[in-house]
Amino acid sequence: MYTKRLIQWALLAGSSLAFIPVKAQQTQTYQGTVGKTLSDSKEWWPDPVKPPAGAPNVIWIILDDVGFGATSTFGGLIHTPTFDSLAANGLRYTNFHTAGICAPTRSALLTGRNHHSVHEGGFSHTVLSAGFPGWDGRIPSTKGTIAEILRDNGYNTFAVGKYGLTPDEDATDAGPFDRWPSGKGFEHFFGFLGSQTDQYQPDLVEDNAHVTPDGRHLNDQITDKAIGYIRRQKKAAPNKPFFLYYSPGATHAPHQVDKYWSDAYKGQFDEGWDVFRQKVFENQKRKGILPASAQLPERNPNVAAWNTLTPDEKKLYARFMEIYAGYLTYTDFEVGRLVNFLKESGQLDNTLIFIVIGDNGASKEGTFHGVINKEVFSKAPSDEQAIKDNLDKIGEIGTPDGKQTNYPLGWAQAANTPFKYWKQDANAEGGTRNPLIVYYPKGIAAKGEIRTQYGHVIDLLPTTLEFLNIKTPSSIRGIAQDSIQGTSLVYSFSDAKAVSRHTEQYYYIFGARSIYKDGWKAETLHHPDIIDLLRSGVTFGKDSASQHSFDSDVWELYNLNDDFNERIDLAKKYPEKLAALKALFDENATKYNIYPLIDWDDVFHRRIHRNAPIVAHP
Repeated sequence: MYTKRLIQWALLAGSSLAFIPVKAQQTQTYQGTVGKTLSDSKEWWPDPVKPPAGAPNVIWIILDDVGFGATSTFGGLIHTPTFDSLAANGLRYTNFHTAGICAPTRSALLTGRNHHSVHEGGFSHTVLSAGFPGWDGRIPSTKGTIAEILRDNGYNTFAVGKYGLTPDEDATDAGPFDRWPSGKGFEHFFGFLGSQTDQYQPDLVEDNAHVTPDGRHLNDQITDKAIGYIRRQKKAAPNKPFFLYYSPGATHAPHQVDKYWSDAYKGQFDEGWDVFRQKVFENQKRKGILPASAQLPERNPNVAAWNTLTPDEKKLYARFMEIYAGYLTYTDFEVGRLVNFLKESGQLDNTLIFIVIGDNGASKEGTFHGVINKEVFSKAPSDEQAIKDNLDKIGEIGTPDGKQTNYPLGWAQAANTPFKYWKQDANAEGGTRNPLIVYYPKGIAAKGEIRTQYGHVIDLLPTTLEFLNIKTPSSIRGIAQDSIQGTSLVYSFSDAKAVSRHTEQYYYIFGARSIYKDGWKAETLHHPDIIDLLRSGVTFGKDSASQHSFDSDVWELYNLNDDFNERIDLAKKYPEKLAALKALFDENATKYNIYPLIDWDDVFHRRIHRNAPIVAHP
């Protein structure tokens, strides 16, 4: 089954042709004459929106829960030849950022606005949202998406995979559908509305209705559907461009993949996560991903040294990583199928592709020993019992029976090399720095180059619009629009030394928060690591909130210009700088609706009082 596709996987290339920009859509005033009778009237219809011939297709690809140092494209040990090829013929951005967790990142990406500005301070899930402007989980119509803008400028618009922005109470076949993908500018959608789904039995939706999955891996299904949408559209309107939002559930838990892919990594992680980190770090320096002065931080104290583990632990943990690596390589392969289809159908040279490798850092939700069928936020068993349970079920890891498969914490840190922390930690680069690839050889002369300008997911919308010469609309279908908050990256396409134009950015995920300004960053974790609490048996939402006052948070200060992976805390050395940045965070919190500050304790407390089930997999 895979042999032919593997041959196709390798056939990725680009060429150079002229680029024709798309004109911004203009509202057309009625130009006919309305008399009392037909004989003294003049008919008129508005001209249909037709982007010029040659206007590029646009594809946004965003993966899920992939650490900075996972892919071979950015120095990792997991093979991603499709991404390697696209990066070799495009640009690699190494200072690009996400919000730190899935729904906030995706809402910011699609709208070009900060996630609290579009009401996604947490999630659209009932229990992880709150009744405040920045937190209710309902993106307003005044914050239009890239799909709405491109649709109204002559593009067909498709989305496949994970959406994650539909409120729970709206996510039935009865709707309402204004917060489904179809209500946010996508003419066709095939995927799932939530944050996580089983890869073989997904909670599957097509357009505005749930459908029955066919038993194949979800990555295979969404790629087939994306290709089908494009093929059908090009047959009907060969010269009409499309926008595709390709958003697989991979590599979010559950890590599930055919043995064909995971068995290719047998034995490759037996040396453990400490050796993995060192090898990746050396690769990253050799490739120029990291500055020559970079140093690898000490292993996180929550992670045991590999050489102190028992043989059974090593066997178990290595198997988790074999599954994850196969899962990521398989995901790269499916993207390769899409790219190869574009090449074979003569469309690749006229397609602008952005790939965000992860919507946050690597996931720490697999806790210390990995999980197979245990809900992520249920109370952890003892270390001994967790290891025994997982060893008893080691054959289920990665299979359809492994309904919650996620790797141990040590591999999350390894996949996040060279950073200290991980997903959910919006205070730290390990939670928010994710690689970006930009591919369009036809319109971007530089190939295989690295860009270090500061960027954020809110920048992709204005980048796309500027490159296509489409103006940001003041209204969308009669609804006035708020301003875009991102900064276009087009200025950096042709100039590796250009000074960053995105100079200020806040981050906030459930108490973990930070503020970036001109290379300096102030940050605080706020809450003890959630996996520590799970291990110790602390009950959320009852007595724990009073133990973690926001006022008692300890802030740290880093100069990312000299210390990109936050090794040297300068808070005591430069207290005035720290105070100024903390004041700037307060300004952002007021401006973008971050207040009131909400953390995990508050979430669990509200679950108890609202008698709502906890959504256990963000």
